[in-house]
Amino acid sequence: MSDSLVILLHGVGSSGADIGGLAPALAPALPNTKFVSPDGPGRFNAGHQWFCVTGVTTENRPARVAAARPSFDAILSDIIGREGFAGRLDRVALVGFSQGSIMALDAIASGRWPVAGVVAFSGRLASPEPLEPIKGSKLLLVHGTEDHMMPVAEVANAEAKLSPLGVATSRFIQPGLGHSVSAEGVAEAAKFLGKLFA
Repeated sequence: MSDSLVILLHGVGSSGADIGGLAPALAPALPNTKFVSPDGPGRFNAGHQWFCVTGVTTENRPARVAAARPSFDAILSDIIGREGFAGRLDRVALVGFSQGSIMALDAIASGRWPVAGVVAFSGRLASPEPLEPIKGSKLLLVHGTEDHMMPVAEVANAEAKLSPLGVATSRFIQPGLGHSVSAEGVAEAAKFLGKLFA
């Protein structure tokens, strides 16, 4: 049985197979770790999504995140149970990109998933109030300064809301990077996850 589990969560229009490509880059820092990258439950063009983005606005996004929780939780529960981590959430981490980060952030912001930690690439905290994270939750926010899809200001927004509630937040901001994942960001994520599971 693996010592730890990392669940990779893709962005809109992408797939588990796409974000699963991060696993080989993370693996050297995480010995005996299982990587699983599911598809979101909804379809979007040729890919998948965690919640419908058609007509999404700042105002209606939190309700869409809340509506996506049952299907998201079912997917996580299935993976965690199947891989033998049901009683070991302290050995589980979530790594998301874009919409996958929104769902990963919601998992800890709502207090539903007391996992070891979350890495959010190019994400945003879009959870409905009240936010009720487990104190001591660990979060790494990775973002580029030239991200025009989810502005880098989303990092400060997440920190401002979650840090006072007891979430240990850290950040890695990359100058000149757009809405994407870089080798430098993956290296920071690997370091963060390595400490979580040490």
